[in-house]
Amino acid sequence: MKKIALALAATLASTPAMAGVYVNAESNASYTGNDYQSRTTDIHVGYEGEVGSLGYYVQGGPAFTAADGVDGSTDFSGKLGGSVAASEKLGVYGEISFKTDETADNAYGTKIGAKFKF
Repeated sequence: MKKIALALAATLASTPAMAGVYVNAESNASYTGNDYQSRTTDIHVGYEGEVGSLGYYVQGGPAFTAADGVDGSTDFSGKLGGSVAASEKLGVYGEISFKTDETADNAYGTKIGAKFKF
């Protein structure tokens, strides 16, 4: 993680004029069959930009969680992601995310994918 943070800091320091600050609100709900399990709503402030062919973003802020039958909680979550055009029609992207939790272990996630345009 230290290497990622250092790389991100170096990237941000050399950011071109196209970079910018944004706000991202996202709500994710979980169901089993028709039964509601939980919902987490993130309100993040982020920064995105490009360095050459690499697009990147970093964002973080409060995460409001409400589980069925349990008092809600507020934690902190964040994401670091990037994308690159492998060719004119193929893009590759990835994301690392985390969410703190006062009563349990912190949660971490990864995402990697590709998008092909016809």
